[in-house]
Amino acid sequence: MIRTKLKSEQGIVTVIALIMVGMLTLIGLAALSTSDDEVSIAGNELQEMRSFYAAEAGLEAAAAALQFEYETTGVPPTTMPSGSDSINGCRVRYLTADDGPATQRTLTTGTLAGLHALVKSFTISAAGYRVADNSRVALQQSFETALVPIFQFAVFYGNDLEIAPGPEMTLIGRVHSNGNLWVQANATLRMDSYVTCSGEFLHGRKGPGGVSGGDVLIKDAAGNYQSVQASAPTDVNGDGWLTHADTSWYNASVNRWDGRVQDGAHGQGELNLPLTNVDDPHKIIERADGGNADSYEHKATLKFIDGRAYQKVGGVWNDVTASMIADGVIAFNNDQFYDQREGEWVDVMELDVDAMYSHGYEPDNGVVYFSDEAASSAEYPAIRINNGDELGDALTICSENPLYTKGDFNSVDKKPAALMGDAITFLSENFDDSKSTWSKSSRVATETTVNASYLTGNTETTDWNYNGGFENLPRFLESWSGRAFNWSGSAVNLWYSLQANGNWNGTYYDPPIRNWRYDTDLDDPNKLPPETPVVRVFQRTGWRQVNVGYADGADDFDWESLVAMDGY
Repeated sequence: MIRTKLKSEQGIVTVIALIMVGMLTLIGLAALSTSDDEVSIAGNELQEMRSFYAAEAGLEAAAAALQFEYETTGVPPTTMPSGSDSINGCRVRYLTADDGPATQRTLTTGTLAGLHALVKSFTISAAGYRVADNSRVALQQSFETALVPIFQFAVFYGNDLEIAPGPEMTLIGRVHSNGNLWVQANATLRMDSYVTCSGEFLHGRKGPGGVSGGDVLIKDAAGNYQSVQASAPTDVNGDGWLTHADTSWYNASVNRWDGRVQDGAHGQGELNLPLTNVDDPHKIIERADGGNADSYEHKATLKFIDGRAYQKVGGVWNDVTASMIADGVIAFNNDQFYDQREGEWVDVMELDVDAMYSHGYEPDNGVVYFSDEAASSAEYPAIRINNGDELGDALTICSENPLYTKGDFNSVDKKPAALMGDAITFLSENFDDSKSTWSKSSRVATETTVNASYLTGNTETTDWNYNGGFENLPRFLESWSGRAFNWSGSAVNLWYSLQANGNWNGTYYDPPIRNWRYDTDLDDPNKLPPETPVVRVFQRTGWRQVNVGYADGADDFDWESLVAMDGY
């Protein structure tokens, strides 16, 4: 066998080392390239983000301009918001397009989802452009202003809302407060829909009195009642109730009620009427004198002013005082009965609703207005509704003064109806004016049915006096023990009463059995009372990113086509 001698392997390590160095060099160069790419990508994302935020600012500027125009003039702008600006090294331009006439439709987003409204829509387009590197972003947003009839809420308060019933109470329908919402119950309080407030959701009392331990239950999105009671770890502050006071309030409330309970911590804002006198809703029941554009006197076609009656026919106001008195439609009686809550003898204009229809004095548009500005501070004028169990047509009665009803109202062949007044007191058919100064045991009510939405005022709870809460928002002057007050409609409290401002207490009446419910007929726009007030809501609905990219140069950046979304 022939054996060969291996050649010398000296130098092979050097070759291998050189190969490894080359490979490492290539890896290093690749890493540097990748790093440069990532830095470049990050830089691009940063520049695009700046352009994005600039475009977002353009959307917000246009939306703010639309909202400001509505709040100051009450109507859409005649010239759609548009403009340009420089923000953080970027240029931004925005345009607004009117999407056409307002339409009646059902809202689909937020806590007002499911309510019908008159909706006006706009499309806002905005483009952000960074001059340094020509990055650009184009965005588009839908903006809506919706007029929502206020009588779609079971309970709506323009100030703090307190609900503290003694007997069991179930509230069917939405509850909202433009303030804090205080809930408690001696037995059980159930609420079956959205419960919202712009302030804080709280348990207990705002003013004096003990805290009741009865359960408070609110339905979640699946329709199951979930208690306000809390336990660790949810009950952070240790009072046994899940409320705004708990540090876990936001997450815990969303988990428990699926977003159907919201307060200011969730971003819930105030819901306000679109008024000229934005901070004074009481103006809607005050006279039109002095340029009061919000007054319901403007809406009425039958009105009673300082003891005179006027009917509007063919655009002309006719004084019909003498004929209405002769026909038994109205009667004026000073010191007719004593209101023990107010400590006042009431100067009443009696309105016989049945006679109003039978003698042809019904308002053409269904709106009646009453105002009596008494010359003497000792006088206490008011309107009292009689024989109103059957209405001839839809009817709204608005009074600057306190309003009283006697007996059933709209209980036969129910029509859309509303009552508005500085304060509203319901009297049964048994109410005897001659016994109005006697003890409540002498003023025993009989079962009464009222089908009407009402808009009224209350007193403010103080450190020393409770205002009676929602359960006593409708006022009573009789002993109702064991007797029912049946009511359906919508209950709205927008102000503190200016005339009927006597404190609530339990000495002059006994509460009724409260058979109260929200009238679901109000969900139909065609079944609302005449001239139902509305709240205005601003919503940002659809949003989309239309374009992200780079322009070839500043001179080639086509603002008009970009903002108009043409060619992208």
